[in-house]
Amino acid sequence: MKKKVAFMWIITVICLILTIVFWFLMNKTEVKYEEVTATVTSISSKEVVNRKTKNRTTFYEVKVEYNGKEYELQNVHGLSGYYKGKSVTALLSNNKLYANVEGIKSTSPVAITYFVFLFGTFGMLILSATYMSKVKVRKKAE
Repeated sequence: MKKKVAFMWIITVICLILTIVFWFLMNKTEVKYEEVTATVTSISSKEVVNRKTKNRTTFYEVKVEYNGKEYELQNVHGLSGYYKGKSVTALLSNNKLYANVEGIKSTSPVAITYFVFLFGTFGMLILSATYMSKVKVRKKAE
C-alpha cells in the first residue's frame, strides 16, 4: 500500500509540473485571427439560479451577422456596448466569431490540455491525500 501511495504522489507531482508547463505555453500561444466588423442582430441574457445555494449566474448571448451569415459571438461577458443594429469589432478564428483574444486562447488545444492537467492535478492531490491518510490509520491500528 505504501508503494501505491508513493506512486500516486509521483503522478501528482508530474501532473503539477505539466500543468505549470502548459500554463506558460498557453499564455505564449500565438493565435491566428482576423479582425472583422459584424452587425449585432440580437442580444439576450438568461439567469440561472442554483436551487441549493441560491447563487445566480447570468449567461449572455449576442448574435451577429458577418458576410451574410449569423454567428453567436463567443466569450461575451456582458451586454453593455451591444445593441441591435450596432457594428462591433469581432475576431474571426476557426469559423467562429469571438469578442476577445482570451476566448480564442482558451479554446486552443494547448489550453484544453492545460485544463485537463489542472483538473487531473486536483484529482490526484485529493486521491493521494486520501490514500495516505488510510495508510496512516492502518499503521496506527497495527
